[in-house]
Amino acid sequence: MITNMKQRFFRLRLMMVAVMAMAAGAAVAVDYDLNGDGVVDRLDYNLMAARIVDTTAAYDTKYDLDGNGAVDAVDANLLLEEMQKPQTYTANGVQFTMVKVEGGTFTMGSTEEQGSDASNEKPTHQVTLSSFSIGQTEVTQELWQAVMGSNPSRYTSDLQRPVESVSWNDCQTFITKLNALTGKNFRLPTEAEWEYAARGGNRSKRYKYAGSNNIDDVAWYYDNSYALGSSHPDYGTHPVGTKAPNELGLYDMSGNVWEWCQDWYGSYSGEAQTNPAGPASGSDRVDRGGSWHFDARNCRVPNRFNCSPSSAYNYLGLRLAL
Repeated sequence: MITNMKQRFFRLRLMMVAVMAMAAGAAVAVDYDLNGDGVVDRLDYNLMAARIVDTTAAYDTKYDLDGNGAVDAVDANLLLEEMQKPQTYTANGVQFTMVKVEGGTFTMGSTEEQGSDASNEKPTHQVTLSSFSIGQTEVTQELWQAVMGSNPSRYTSDLQRPVESVSWNDCQTFITKLNALTGKNFRLPTEAEWEYAARGGNRSKRYKYAGSNNIDDVAWYYDNSYALGSSHPDYGTHPVGTKAPNELGLYDMSGNVWEWCQDWYGSYSGEAQTNPAGPASGSDRVDRGGSWHFDARNCRVPNRFNCSPSSAYNYLGLRLAL
């Protein structure tokens, strides 16, 4: 009972103490990864909260992020802010941003607000995911060219357009080279990670599309791109980030280009799953998100598409995960 009271008191004080810390201009330590798993996430925050509640614990500088000689709510708030910050990386002079997605549990598939009878989106099932990071935008032609030395895309008037005409196999080569340049372990998102992020993660407002119930707010799709005809300036792909983001600050998760996922394509199971990685084998890989070439129905967040891993089309690109 006493511990629970301390935890409640800690949470109530958190925001007030944080404001005081910012006013004081506290110096922040570099390492927020308290459990050493390579990511700053809720597990680190839980460690910090437990250390603050346990007043008998020996002082440990690792937890004293502001260096004031005490482990307190100020340190917890600094850690929380770090958890939520996008992280910028550089490859051969080109910057790209990854957004942190806090893990959680959601219902995957065609939930009630989606209004679809597509059989491959059912049955709905509960999925629990660990925290991960995902690209703020689709991989641009600029980044692909910086890593690969060439640009396979068809619509090349602006290098901030998403790279397209890349196969799943091409993406694996790109990621291998990117990891060699950055020393990180970038990859394609799993299908479950992709859908959770598109839905807005634990900030989801249950939109039909990624960030809105009005598709024109968030997506380049058939009606405002392909249907205009090849002579129109809005035909084809568009520079990333020119529509509104979703709840997590992610752009173009509906429309622009389909995005390769890591998984083999297969039927859903109704069983609850934790960090699912899809079938062990298959003939096609999963694509998500819809594109400039497809209609609104294909831009809904649970919609699924699949292609051979050797396929490359001018409406098919990728988004990174970490």
